[in-house]
Formats: sequence, C-alpha cells, structure tokens
Amino acid sequence: MILAFSAWWGGAAALGAALAYSTLALAGSRLGAGAIRGLLLLAWLLHAATLAEGLLGEPPRFGFAPAISITVWLMLTVYAIESRLFPQLQAHGALAGLGSAAVILALIFPGTTYHAIASPWLPLHWALGLASYGLFAVAVVHAWLMTRSERQMRSATRIESGVPLMTLERLTFRFVEAGFVLLSATLLVGWLFAETLYGPRLTGLWNHKTVFSVLSWLVFAGLLIGRARLGWRGQKAVRVLYLGSGLLLLGYAGSRFVLEVVLRRA
Repeated sequence: MILAFSAWWGGAAALGAALAYSTLALAGSRLGAGAIRGLLLLAWLLHAATLAEGLLGEPPRFGFAPAISITVWLMLTVYAIESRLFPQLQAHGALAGLGSAAVILALIFPGTTYHAIASPWLPLHWALGLASYGLFAVAVVHAWLMTRSERQMRSATRIESGVPLMTLERLTFRFVEAGFVLLSATLLVGWLFAETLYGPRLTGLWNHKTVFSVLSWLVFAGLLIGRARLGWRGQKAVRVLYLGSGLLLLGYAGSRFVLEVVLRRA
C-alpha cells in the first residue's frame, strides 16, 4: 500500500532538507568527512520524503519544479555513490547549494494536481525521462569539474577536484552515453504510445516539449559521434554537452514553467 504523506510533513521535510543542504554548502569546508556524510545523508533522506509527498500524495502533484528537484536528488544520489569510489572527488558544496535551491523551488511551485493517470505507460515515460535528466545533469557536473581542473592545471594551481583530468573526462562521457540510451527510450515510448499517453488529438503533435527533446537527442547523438569519429575532446565537447543539456531542460521543465507560471494553465 502506498503511503500518503501529509502536506504538513512534506513541507517540514522540505524545510529540513533545505536547511541541511544550506549548512553543508556554507560550512562544508569547516566540517570533517564524517559530519559531511551525515549532513548529506540527512538532507538526501528529507529531500526524498518531500518528493514522495508530492508524487505519492492524494492527489499526486508534478510539474517543472518537482522535475528539477528530482533531477538534483538523482545527481546527489550518484555523487554519494561515486564519492565512495573516488573519495578525492570534492563537489558536495556546489551540489548542496543546488539541492537547497531545488527543494525551495519545488516548495514554492509544487506543480499540477493529477486526479487520474491517463495511461499506465505515463509513469514509465516520466521515469525514463527523469532518469535521463539526472544522468545528463551528472555529466554536466563532471564537465564543470573537468573545465575547472583544466583551468587550474594551466594556471599551475592546486586541482581542487582531486580526480585526474582523464578520469573526469571518461566519467563525463559514460554518463552522457547512459543518459542518451534513456533519452532514446523516453522518446521511443512517447512515440509508440502517444495516443495512449496524451489522447488521440495529441498523437504526433510537435509541441515545444517534443521539439526541444528531439533537438537535444540530435545534439547528444552528434556529440557521441563526434567523439568516436572525430576525436572531440576538451572544451569543444563540453560546449556541445551544455547545448544539449540546455535544450533538454527546455523540453519539459521549460515548457511546464511557461504553462504553470507564465500562462498559469494546468
């Protein structure tokens, strides 16, 4: 049986997560490794609770801000696992700041209420899309760390990420490849079950979400081909990654932001 969290508990969990994330972002450099792990775990659990209150509540809610919040939560999940494999990886401060902002944003804009799910394929479509969001977001974080490390190497300063540049580059494209597979699956499910997901009138409709999602898929496909065939590396590859990620963000989150906040339509 799905547990329905109360709105009160969801709000309290969101405030607690934002406080824990903010503490880690502002004072993380003065804390020990154990305290950092403890705060990150607390924030992660409270963040998960507030996401569950929105997605599993009665009725469930979803929108651009919850999508961004889930993406950041997935980023932090991957970082927590990856930091065990690469203890020298240091990005908790920046990610905690993103976590705090994402939780507060979702608290202000909780999304649209869904009284009924139109199709059993819709949760799968959402899950694949959000997982691809998360993996590309992780790739962007690694690309940022890679750019910062490269800049520090050129200026002969200490590399703060603590991970070799080649390792960061390899990890970045592993996440791009995984995200591309999930994005392809998302678009395939959306195409195969368009009538079931969105109704007969919307079948094959090229709306803003579809256009931006397909454009991002083409950019990521070009990035992977360019890396495999033309040897794209460094800042050229990073710029293409940023472009594809920006288009993907506009695909769902951007479209829903316009509908929910600018046009105030569900």
